[in-house]
Amino acid sequence: MRWIEVTVRTNTAGADMISEQLMRAGAKGTAIADRHDAVRDMEGPLKWDMLDQSVVDAMDEDVLVRGYLPDDVTSAERLEALRTALLGLTAEHIGFDAGPLTLSVDNVAEEDWAENWKQYYKPFRVGKRLVVKPVWEAFEQGPGDVVIEIDPGMAFGNGTHETTSMCLSLLEELLRPGDTVLDVGTGSGILALAAAKLGAGRVAAVDLDPVAVAVARENIARNGAADIVEIREGDLLAGVSAKAGLVVANIIADAVILLADAARARLTPGGLFLCSGIIREREQDVLCSLTSAGFSIERVEYKGEWVAVVARG
Repeated sequence: MRWIEVTVRTNTAGADMISEQLMRAGAKGTAIADRHDAVRDMEGPLKWDMLDQSVVDAMDEDVLVRGYLPDDVTSAERLEALRTALLGLTAEHIGFDAGPLTLSVDNVAEEDWAENWKQYYKPFRVGKRLVVKPVWEAFEQGPGDVVIEIDPGMAFGNGTHETTSMCLSLLEELLRPGDTVLDVGTGSGILALAAAKLGAGRVAAVDLDPVAVAVARENIARNGAADIVEIREGDLLAGVSAKAGLVVANIIADAVILLADAARARLTPGGLFLCSGIIREREQDVLCSLTSAGFSIERVEYKGEWVAVVARG
């Protein structure tokens, strides 16, 4: 199958917004190559040696956001819609400068695009103990490190997106040993894996996308967590009867709103609902739906244009 590689030039401030536009255009996932983030990670207090300086030196000064669209009868319409959306992202309209916002396209074979993004995906730390390691990268584990080995494939969740990293950090803080955890919209399985490795007694993970379910199962098996994590295909929590001390959902605002009542019903008394994938413009809609479902809002976190909420049932 042929694919169209779509690259949009932007800056750090605009990267997640452009990623969202690519997803709306039909990309199954996106890759963000940000030289400034890489330099910061190499020079910051949690300096990592795994990112080769030559890779950083070769990176573009602009932030490059890439996504892959199927090269079929829908591609022209999708690209035109994306170009139109980019034209509307002026500083006057969005409140900040998002950089050049130029778009380029290239045709690639499936085996090529599946490998192209890997050169930018290196081991990195999230929170105090979690380390996310791509399966193709070497990493020397230190004392106290909790390593998640991941190959996201075509599923969302390599840990670098703001929503996923917020969820990982909050999981590390909130999870109690032995908790039962429900992971809704598991994607690559990264949050389910983090829960298992942080001491959850049982994790039930669900996703509507059969590709994501297959990817998640591979990652669970790769990390030796199949005895703790159960992956199933399903729509939100439909058909899930288990009670949990923690429900986590890194999805989108509309899905969080739909999920609120069901999440409240599945929680044990005093349990927590950790949700993200919420763009700032939808924060109040989500908070209203959670309070209407009987939750009390305990914490709201922000990263870039994204919001994560911790609510108690």
